[in-house]
Amino acid sequence: MKKLTYILLSGLVVLIYSSGLMAQGDIISAAEFMTMVKTDKNMIVIDASKADSYTKTHIKDAVNIPHKSLYNETEVEGLIEDPAKLAAIFGSEGVSETKTIVVYDGGSQKYSSRVYWILKYLGAPNVKILQKDMDQWRKSRVPITKMPTKITKATFTPKVNNAIYADLAYVKSGKAILIDARTTEEFDGTSDKSVGHIPGAINIGYKEVLNATEGFKNKAEIEKFVAQYKLSADKPIVVYCNTGVIAAVIYVALTNILDWKNVKVYDGAYKEWEALGNKFETKAGVSTSKKTKSNSSDGGC
Repeated sequence: MKKLTYILLSGLVVLIYSSGLMAQGDIISAAEFMTMVKTDKNMIVIDASKADSYTKTHIKDAVNIPHKSLYNETEVEGLIEDPAKLAAIFGSEGVSETKTIVVYDGGSQKYSSRVYWILKYLGAPNVKILQKDMDQWRKSRVPITKMPTKITKATFTPKVNNAIYADLAYVKSGKAILIDARTTEEFDGTSDKSVGHIPGAINIGYKEVLNATEGFKNKAEIEKFVAQYKLSADKPIVVYCNTGVIAAVIYVALTNILDWKNVKVYDGAYKEWEALGNKFETKAGVSTSKKTKSNSSDGGC
């Protein structure tokens, strides 16, 4: 009997320890997701991929809300709709702020992170990110289907969280460390998609927070790279990219894996800064205001 008790307790300790390793704030594993499927009847799953990807295959009962469906139509590409319209879009797909919301995409973390950030901006308290890793999904038996999901509309009542949203005025105030999440070439102004970066920004490409399989790195790995840039939890941080998509990946890493509280995303991003005629800098510190060609084929990254 004592031996059986010891084995059971040992197994429990291992389980708790393993869960602690997997748990990274709102970032969940396939195994954790399947536990939620069985125990949380108030859960709804969002596939943030493009519609054509969703129709090919998706998690059973998931609804499709592509990140681009959440943007308004203005001269500045990628700006999100106002909170009331966003709430109406989510509600029309059966998503309510009162539910446990799980978001995933094709595996890149870009679109799931963007939709996650938008939901947190709207005040949804219980939002999770699930990585699409088919090996892990198969092991955990995540149910996959091609069948469309029957949607029951819901009411989403927004409670806007401006603490995670940076506007142009805040960026210009100089109160925060500004992180450009784009490629080195875009930051330097050597890419045909960019003439440089917002003055004073540092370049941390979003892939620096991801591992070889495009999942999020663990806490020790994230801590190591932020130390290289002299970042810390007590310093306000604003992340931007071209339109706010990949900036959200760094936002998710800092706020979930490191549990940092003072991180914002500049939703207007490069596109708004450029549209309003603001100056950019190149790697050499040269000021420029040359316009770049619009390129939305990359999904607003």
